[in-house]
Amino acid sequence: MAELETISSISEPAIQRIVDITKNSRANVKTTLIEDAEPLLQCIRAGVEFIEIYASDSIQVSPELLELCAQRGIPVRLVESTVVNQVFKGERKPKTFGVARVPRPAKLRDIPERGGDIVVLDGVKIVGNIGAIVRSSLALGASGIILVDSDLAGIADRRLLRASRGYIFSLPVVLSTRESAISFVRERGIPLVVFDADGDVELKSLGKADEQLALLFGSEKGGPSDVFGEASSATVSIPMLSSTESLNVSVSVGIALHERSERNFAARR
Repeated sequence: MAELETISSISEPAIQRIVDITKNSRANVKTTLIEDAEPLLQCIRAGVEFIEIYASDSIQVSPELLELCAQRGIPVRLVESTVVNQVFKGERKPKTFGVARVPRPAKLRDIPERGGDIVVLDGVKIVGNIGAIVRSSLALGASGIILVDSDLAGIADRRLLRASRGYIFSLPVVLSTRESAISFVRERGIPLVVFDADGDVELKSLGKADEQLALLFGSEKGGPSDVFGEASSATVSIPMLSSTESLNVSVSVGIALHERSERNFAARR
């Protein structure tokens, strides 16, 4: 493979574009920054369109990443480590990063076509939890995720990209209002199952249901909102020792999807 060109000045237009992307005040987000080799690989495989990928000259670039970039025609350049430090001053400094065009936002209608259950997160705002749920949902056969009251402006948020390890574009993740989410599952005839500490239905019973479900999880502090509770077909609790107040929401989603995995794997085949 040919030797990579090295960028040595922060005034280089490509570097200035990265500086602009890192600014939180951008109003119209058309491009985003994806950091680290694993998320870059995953996003490329998911079909995300990259403008260019960069690596600090202080590391050996992943051969797998270089090969995939060559296959997809994605330019790769090195950046002097002093320039990397200037670009990411005051924050975590990735050794490998790329500028990508933000894909078309997924729509609610994109989700059920994939066949697996739908994960609905109501008031879950911690980005690390959402990222972990994205990975579990993809691994355990969910069709997609609906985010309600997440405080995210869009799913291309750099924090979410990092937390999901780049899997955020590998399944539909949709920002929605409570009203739109409820109307959607009602119109599609998808039962809404709400997870609650005082749920009426045992978790084990979920594995016996053959139909596609919408699995709703509230925040650890607030729980599910009343409007979802009123729209639910059933409430489900996860058994645990009484000395434990609650489970982390990402853990709860993983447990529920594992219970549903046999059905969801079959639906996705």
